[in-house]
Amino acid sequence: MIKKLFIGVGGIFLVLAVIVSAVIYWASNFSPSTQEFEKLRATQVSDIPYLQNTLPSTRGKILAVVTSTRMLGDTGRLTGYELTELARAYWVFKANGFEVDIASTAGGEPYALLDDEDMAAYDYVFLNDATAQSKAKNTLKLSEVNADNYQAIYFVGGKGAMFDFPNNQIIANLAASFAAQKKVIAAVCHGPAALINVKIENGEWLVANKKVSAFTNSEELLLIPNAEIIFPFLLQTKLQERGADFIAGSDYLEQVSISEKLITGQNPWSVWRVAEETIRLLGYEPLVRTITPEENSVALLKIFIKDGLGVAEKTVKNSEHKYYGRLILMHAFVAFMKWEPLNGFKLMILADSLKPLNA
Repeated sequence: MIKKLFIGVGGIFLVLAVIVSAVIYWASNFSPSTQEFEKLRATQVSDIPYLQNTLPSTRGKILAVVTSTRMLGDTGRLTGYELTELARAYWVFKANGFEVDIASTAGGEPYALLDDEDMAAYDYVFLNDATAQSKAKNTLKLSEVNADNYQAIYFVGGKGAMFDFPNNQIIANLAASFAAQKKVIAAVCHGPAALINVKIENGEWLVANKKVSAFTNSEELLLIPNAEIIFPFLLQTKLQERGADFIAGSDYLEQVSISEKLITGQNPWSVWRVAEETIRLLGYEPLVRTITPEENSVALLKIFIKDGLGVAEKTVKNSEHKYYGRLILMHAFVAFMKWEPLNGFKLMILADSLKPLNA
């Protein structure tokens, strides 16, 4: 994620070079050793108790939909779907007794975005699992999908979704069919781009008067200042134009909105909750899962924003949780990019307090 921020800040990076260098130096202290990283990359299903206690796939099927777009507009840069947004939801769905099919707009093998800075155990398990990889590399073509075969549909994010989700009539028909049958529709990050041109039986937009979260304008424009030129639209703006009650959380932190059978998440840090709320809307209580260091860090950042550094430090001191220090540092970097240096330095202090617990 930090690398993505570098791409987006351009000239601001030059102005803040010294501060940015300090953040990078700080971040290096939280990077796993080569040995630790290689062990992480080799993670298997058998290494994670949650995945060893999965329920039999007898509750039905969930369809995960990913983009087939490979290029970010006319920039010459590769894009695609976010692997973390697929992998983590995939395992939650599987663990809770649902079979998962993966489809894309073109079928076949779509391009997956992999960022080692953001990836964790569940993501590498997905890459190392033969069944998951077979599904991901041989995706169903949407035109061959029958909505009647699935209990829920999940639109995976990734910037590529902004190009081939919105005007895809097959996607619109699928989403409208799920809505008409009162089935669960879930989407995360840029995934809600699939919903902007969907109308329901009464002729209204699917998202009209519903609480919806997605990647915000603030998050988009910080990463890509010329996003309004590169993308066909800004997702938050378009959803609001369709009448959605857009709920924006803090930048790059979990925010999930639920309206009837529609579940949407703001960004990659919302995936775990989107997936587990999907299970709840399907009528089941999700299996107990050990909360990841990244999720603990998201919760800590929310405490920092609400109550300040002192309370956040006390939380760390009194906690037995493991935290993901690099996520705290990413938010320090974001603060500097927003010209909030005091918050940036406070977050660096908070990150430093995690060193004994770093994971």
